[in-house]
Amino acid sequence: MGLSQSLNTAMSGMRATQSGVALVASNVANANTPGYTRKVINQEQQSSGALGISVTTNGVSRELDSYIQRQLRAETPGGAYTSQIASILSQLQDAYGTPGASGTLETALSNFTASLQALSTNSGSPTAQGSALAAAQSLAQTLNATTRSVQTLRTSVEQDISTSVDQANAAMDQIQSINQQLQGLPPTDPTAAALMDQRDKAIDQLSQLIPIRVVIEGSNTATVFTTSGIGLVGTQAAHLTFNTPGTLTANSLADPDPTKSTVGQLLISFPGGSTGDFVAMGRLVTGRIAADLQLRDDTLVQAQTQLDQMAATMASALSDVTTNGSAVSAPPQAGFDLNLANVLPGNKVNITYTDKATNTQHQLTIIRVDDPAALPLPNTGGNPNNTTVGIDFSGGMASVVTQLNNALGSSTNLQFTNTGSVLHVLDNGLNAATVNAASVTTTSQTLANGNLQLPLFTDGASLYTGTITSAGRQETGFAGRISVNPALVIDPTKFTIYNTAPLTNSGDTSRSDFLYTQMASASFTYSPDTGLGSAATPYSGTLTNYLQQFLTLQANQSTNAQQFKEGQDIVVNNLQQKLDATSKVNIDSEMANLISLQSTYAANAHVMATVQSMMQALMQNVG
Repeated sequence: MGLSQSLNTAMSGMRATQSGVALVASNVANANTPGYTRKVINQEQQSSGALGISVTTNGVSRELDSYIQRQLRAETPGGAYTSQIASILSQLQDAYGTPGASGTLETALSNFTASLQALSTNSGSPTAQGSALAAAQSLAQTLNATTRSVQTLRTSVEQDISTSVDQANAAMDQIQSINQQLQGLPPTDPTAAALMDQRDKAIDQLSQLIPIRVVIEGSNTATVFTTSGIGLVGTQAAHLTFNTPGTLTANSLADPDPTKSTVGQLLISFPGGSTGDFVAMGRLVTGRIAADLQLRDDTLVQAQTQLDQMAATMASALSDVTTNGSAVSAPPQAGFDLNLANVLPGNKVNITYTDKATNTQHQLTIIRVDDPAALPLPNTGGNPNNTTVGIDFSGGMASVVTQLNNALGSSTNLQFTNTGSVLHVLDNGLNAATVNAASVTTTSQTLANGNLQLPLFTDGASLYTGTITSAGRQETGFAGRISVNPALVIDPTKFTIYNTAPLTNSGDTSRSDFLYTQMASASFTYSPDTGLGSAATPYSGTLTNYLQQFLTLQANQSTNAQQFKEGQDIVVNNLQQKLDATSKVNIDSEMANLISLQSTYAANAHVMATVQSMMQALMQNVG
């Protein structure tokens, strides 16, 4: 190799070393920059024959394990999902409070039940009556407060969806912009490497919100799809919109029919102009947005249902009067007479009959529903032998009978007729069915009407009857509205006095005994919408047992969510550490590389100095 070639080689080595030093400096400066990946110089040896004569740099490369990166992006949505679920369920547990602590539902129910027991030992005592009133008010207020907490959490996740949508749009817009900038740039271009870092960071942010799949096209364009195949962004980006109503209440519910939904709807607009329901299209099952939707529309709605069932059961347990029908026989027919004069919207008629052909017993529930828009009622029970039907009473008894015969006559082998407000429930005379029992459940409307039942808990100032309208069920959100009957607040003696003519004796414990029994030991059946039992075998138990059951259910869900979060965190963190091991800047490694580069630079400089000396010596000899 000649001196000129040696000088050339040394100079190219110094230039490559200078580029390397500059890149080390850049790596070190960005060691803590989010999304920055370590860069290395691409060096190529230029040779002539068997002799290497120079080295050139050909851009930079990112140190990145794409396989681990794909794995991390696949697991990141699960990490965001479990984290959000665990966080909100933990806050829900805080709303319920520590069992046995002051101000909790459990304590409020226990205190009210104990006050009724104390009232039974001293029925005429104004102090005992006042204590029972105060305990009832405390229980109602605790239900109100817990409902506010649940709806505050629902509003929080609703707002979080809105924030997440803004973040997703910003990430997709950035990915689109960078894709456009990268077109025409070789992947090894230093500018391209920096842009790809930015794009990866935006993709990673998007993967926390929505489960995605990324495809890198030949033009270095990253095309992002949901895992269900919806195209989100390439050289053009889709756009998400979320039309939130803001603050949610217990009556703010999702519905597949957008005209009936009263919560925010998540839509997607594509570059071509078409739009669609992103939740239905995307089949979101993981990611932060999916977690928020799950919490808003299912988990927290179930929590509210649990509270509403408790409130409704309490109110009905103390106010419902069930009157058995009078047996009648009109050969060849037989059945029962039921007086429907006091049936209010939401009140029920209960009929038990047996199909003789199959010897199968059936339960028939007739509910007064005076809003035609709410009819027919969905018969969603899990037991095919239990039927619920809504009947409009507003047109009078003749209309009621017509509706019943049209809806049930042929299918049940029953016949309905009336005399004034009395409903006759008979078999059809063909020996096809037997009417076993019939009763009417009505709501006691006043405090002292001769019945032990009284409307102790009301819906604000209105009776709680379980009314059903096209706007929904009275039960929905009732825990947030339940209060003690204003008339009882004015006159607490009605905890004892249930009749005015003759006047109930002040020492009579009949009503207080009834109230205590209903609250302490009576068994009730609860909707499977509470998460307890099933449609075929719903959960039954006392109010205290029911409260303990759903609190335990919520506690278990919170514990499970935390465990899932911790497990997913381990997976995500392990993958992140593996990715960081190859892509993140290690200061020690960079310093070692810098020392090596300095040595290489010094060696090349020494070669150049030696060549210079040799050339000077040659020139002197020539002279």
